[in-house]
Amino acid sequence: MAQKTQKQRIVIVGGGFGGVKTALELSKHADLFDITLVSERPDFWYFPTLYHTVTGGTRLQSSIPIERLLHGKSVQFVQGKAASLDRENKAVVLENKATVPYDKLVLALGVVTNYFGIPGLPEFSYGMKSIGEAEDLKRHLHQQIIDEGKPDLNYVIVGGGPTGIELAGELGRYMHHVMQRHGVNDRGVHIDLVEGMKHLLPRSPKSVGRAVERQLRSLGVKLYLGEAVQGETADELTVGGKPIRSHTVVWTAGQANNPFYAANAFNMGPHKKVAVDEFLRTPSDTNVFVIGDNAETLYSGMAQTALYDADFVAGNFVRELKNEPKLAYRPKKPVSVVPAGHRWAAVEWGNFHFYGWLGWFLREAADFTAFNDIESPVDAIEQMSTELQTQDLCPVCGSVA
Repeated sequence: MAQKTQKQRIVIVGGGFGGVKTALELSKHADLFDITLVSERPDFWYFPTLYHTVTGGTRLQSSIPIERLLHGKSVQFVQGKAASLDRENKAVVLENKATVPYDKLVLALGVVTNYFGIPGLPEFSYGMKSIGEAEDLKRHLHQQIIDEGKPDLNYVIVGGGPTGIELAGELGRYMHHVMQRHGVNDRGVHIDLVEGMKHLLPRSPKSVGRAVERQLRSLGVKLYLGEAVQGETADELTVGGKPIRSHTVVWTAGQANNPFYAANAFNMGPHKKVAVDEFLRTPSDTNVFVIGDNAETLYSGMAQTALYDADFVAGNFVRELKNEPKLAYRPKKPVSVVPAGHRWAAVEWGNFHFYGWLGWFLREAADFTAFNDIESPVDAIEQMSTELQTQDLCPVCGSVA
């Protein structure tokens, strides 16, 4: 009788695009792998739509239960936070002291907020790095109108990347809606966007940043470009040495690699991300792979890159067990689509740049494609239609518009 081949144990840590996509791809080869997905939260978060959650949407638009994504798949889900790595015994140690043994480990932990040591920001600013932070900001917007009967003097968003731009483009329109909902006389809303570099979208060509700047200015957004934030108090934000009066400062500017890597002595690259080889392995331990936002690769930091990395790593795992040559990693430049106001978006597709409603339509298509990468087409359509099917409830009083 032929001896049954033992399956390779693959452990994936991280419930974002990279981790979930890796698990789903490997589940297609359940005869080869025992797959375990570890995530500290029960839900998958889709960060590009968090600004919808703040400006009239619900958490359902940006959050999907991981167990729903894995339903019917040969993947074990473990909810828990990875605390340390036992390299000698090849096991992930969770905060509750449980261990998860592996033959190969894929780490896709995402990033955390970085305030760069600026005083007052952790205490007084609002964040946009989680569903909870987005809901806290939305609750504040409503509570302030209810309590004071008028909008804030200034709504200040710090960070000229996609998240800051998306929020700046939509927030003014939403605040007029909030005032109408609560019976407050409609009045002018002042939106400020602060960026430390001299142009928005500093990683993109200047022409793209300038087009977004013109669009936001046409919406009445005041831009502070090339201005540094020095600190925040309960009543104001200091920018370029001058105060801006506000009780609503949203920090989208800074992020840092997950502290798990520093705590477990991973080698870092020049951008403070984990150094990896041509197979996305850590050079010091070739059984450990790092993908997505955490890896020192050219286009790290975008959802499309995390999906691409997941496909790459999963494909090489299969090739290796089938005694086929592994592929070397070749970075792929993602298509960038950044909304800036109602039915307007900037698109950077290789050397082609275009703007307006066509860009907005492409963003809707891109969001569907991203969901379709981790869900069935039917579920992806359902997820994308959630915005139309759900009512915008006031997070303070629970009323419907």
